[in-house]
Amino acid sequence: MSKAAASRRTTTAPLPMPEADTIHRQHPSAISSVDPEAAEGLLSSAQLGQRIKRLRLKRSMGLVELGKQTGLSASFLSQLETGRVVPTLRNLARISLVFGKDLSYFFETSDAAVFRIQRKRNRARLPMGLTPESPDYIAESFGILVPEGGLRPCMAEFLPGQERSAFQPERYCGIEMVYVLSGEIALLRKGEEHNLQTKDVLYISGETPRSYRAAGDQPAVALIISFDQEPGEFRRPNRRHSAQRDLEA
Repeated sequence: MSKAAASRRTTTAPLPMPEADTIHRQHPSAISSVDPEAAEGLLSSAQLGQRIKRLRLKRSMGLVELGKQTGLSASFLSQLETGRVVPTLRNLARISLVFGKDLSYFFETSDAAVFRIQRKRNRARLPMGLTPESPDYIAESFGILVPEGGLRPCMAEFLPGQERSAFQPERYCGIEMVYVLSGEIALLRKGEEHNLQTKDVLYISGETPRSYRAAGDQPAVALIISFDQEPGEFRRPNRRHSAQRDLEA
């Protein structure tokens, strides 16, 4: 080995290593914790209970039946739907399996699904009655706009004539709203007849026996919206109690 090489080797210093006390180590207490209010806000925005309830009502399923299929009590499911308790992933997985949904469904945002347009040319008019050639009424469903259920809008055209059968909606647990767009409709409710004029609005329980038909010799068109809900959810809040809560807030 030459003297120059030996000189270079002996004069080359090793890379400096930082001292142990100069290395910055973050103390666990210095790590900011998750804001509890932010976590609660995330769960609230997911609306887990409302999503579960919509799925259940879409299948016309009661809390007891859902409890049998999931192994969860009806009282727990009721508290879950009203937001009083938060489900564990295990319990949420049981519910998702019953409805054939992925876990991600319960946390997906619906912002991209709230804007939908259905063109008239793409909407089918369905003659309803014994024969398509002589229908009792013609229905146009808007249900494709609300795929998750809970809300079933449609437009019905009632054709005149005493020989035509009245439209008798199925009874269900919920509320039905009817807005008369044109013409006059005869509503038969519990054996008593009521006439609905153009621009009249009807609000009736879905459990009430009822039927609709055109009154007079002109067709009648109405927008019918069915809301799937449980009894008591559409009751008007007590104004006195509401005012008291506002004062206490």
